[in-house]
This record gives sequence, C-alpha cells and structure tokens, in this order.
Amino acid sequence: MNPDTPHLAATRLGTRHVITHSLLAVLTICGVCTPAHAGPLLDRLKERREAQAPQRADTQTPPAPSSAPSFADGHGTPPPPGMRVLRDLAYGADPRQRMDLYLPATQPAQGVVFMVHGGAWRMGSKDSPNVVTHKVQHWLPKGLAVITIDYRLLPQAPVATQANDVRTALAHAQQHAPQWALPAERFVLMGHSAGAHLVALVSADPAKALAQGAVPWLGTVVLDSAVLNVPVLMRDRHARLYDTAFGTDPTAWPALSPFHHLTPQARPMLLVCSSQRPDNPCRQAEGFAAQGRAAGLHMAVLPQALSHADINGMLGQPGAYTDAVDHFLAGLHPAWSHLAR
Repeated sequence: MNPDTPHLAATRLGTRHVITHSLLAVLTICGVCTPAHAGPLLDRLKERREAQAPQRADTQTPPAPSSAPSFADGHGTPPPPGMRVLRDLAYGADPRQRMDLYLPATQPAQGVVFMVHGGAWRMGSKDSPNVVTHKVQHWLPKGLAVITIDYRLLPQAPVATQANDVRTALAHAQQHAPQWALPAERFVLMGHSAGAHLVALVSADPAKALAQGAVPWLGTVVLDSAVLNVPVLMRDRHARLYDTAFGTDPTAWPALSPFHHLTPQARPMLLVCSSQRPDNPCRQAEGFAAQGRAAGLHMAVLPQALSHADINGMLGQPGAYTDAVDHFLAGLHPAWSHLAR
C-alpha cells in the first residue's frame, strides 16, 4: 500500500468538504438561484471566502503608525512609497466597530476616501484586497488618505443599525481628522454592493449623520448597488438574501430605501453600475438618479462592462473607469482638480 494513500484520501475528503460547504453557503443565501442572480452571488461567495480570514484582536489603544504595514493583494503588490497605516481604530464599543486609516507620504492630505465594504449585509472585511489594494495604490500618491471601516452585520445587527454604524464611523473620523492632518470637510463616501446601499442611504438624508457630529462631506460614490429602491426590488423576483436584509413586510421597506429618503440636502453622487449583471443594477441607478435630478441634485450614472466584483476590485487600476471616477471627484472641490489630469 502506498504510504501516501491515507494522506491523499484525507486531502480529497477535505477538498470535497470545502467545495460542499461553499455550495451550501451559496444555496443558503439565495434559496433557488436564477441566472439573474448567479453573477452577484458568485461574487458574494468570493467575499465570504475573504471574510473567513481571522479577525484582528480588539485593542483599546490605537496602534502606532507603521512605516512598513502589511499590504499585499496576494501577488506581491507593494504599498505606495511612504504610506503609513493605523489599524483597528475603534469608533464604538463593539469589536466590529473598527476602521483602518491609510495615510499618504505627503502631509497634510488633500482629502479622504471613506470606504464601506460589501458582503450582503452579513459578511465582508475592511481589509480585503478588493476593498483596499488598488484604491490605496491610486489615491495615496495623489494626496488622498483612504479610510476603510468594518461595521456590525446580520443577523446580530439589522440593516438600519449598519447604516447608523456608517454614520457613527464617519462622524468619529471627521472629529479626529485634525490629529491625523486630514481635512474634515473634504471626505467622500464610497461603498460597494451592500456597502454601496448603506452609503447611498446615509447620503440621501445627511441630517442623521450631521446630528451625530459629522460635517457635510463632498460627495458619494456608489459602487454597484442593485437595491437603491427597496420596494421596487422586493416586489420583483429577487434572491432570498434580500428577504434576510429587508424583511417581508412591505410597510418596512421604505425606511431602508435610499430612493425614499432623498432630501434637498443629499450629497452629490456618482452611481457606478455593472452593465453585465442580468439583474440590471443600472436600472435602479438610473431611477434613483432621475429622482435626484428632478429635485435639483447632482447625480451621475456610470455604467461599466465589468462584473460586480470587478466594479470594486478594479477601481484604482489605470484606465477609463478609474479616470471617470477621478473626474467626478475632481469636480467636488478645487483642491481635487489635479485628479482629473
């Protein structure tokens, strides 16, 4: 008998277990998956795998800046020269209420990209490569800092609580901005997938964030949310994960719907949407933008022939997509005009 046979058999069984577990996770999230949901759900499975990484231990004392932080996308990508990082800064008592701060070599910074990860409102991480790597590589050399946050998740925290965590984290970061040589009034919110829904909800009606101590931010970049109008999505055929997030009571849906919270004070928004997804998030983006424009708000829609995951992961890589986002940012403040060059 080959001495390696038991080991090989165990390896095959382990691999089979991992594959089965992953498939069951997808089926659990979506129930019966239709082609319209297949792409986004596979992207969420990738996010779930990233979320399995061990969480950092809580710390009550913020770590000191590091001149050589851990930073790689799995392919040996180096950090921007001179980058400094503060990790796991607490903005609340819960272990999930933490943020990472990436500071450019040049101080003071010209502004802040404040990034909220996705993950179907129940998973995800502030330090996953798709959330961090190319954004930090691109914007830090241009003089912008990047902040990424974690927040409480389902099933422990409902979506309304998650949105409030975003507001709390934003207010905390702006209140502490002077100690990091950051301009509190030059923040832009950004979020992907579930995080895109959250930043759209927060930005549609900024009053709640301002009441918590935030100051008006320059604008918001919404990266591929298919749920900007919750009642419309929920009345159509949809994946079961949306029932988990928004419930089955139609009277509760408007409270979590960015479309239904648009106020004249809503921040300027760029709505990036995947034109490849069969569930057509661009339709939601166009409807949301039309509602905003009718109220005199600055709303722009940017369709991209990219997958749901690549809308997030490729932002910051050289090309027309990143250039278009930079063009939007450049129009938000004179100090950011260099982004459009």
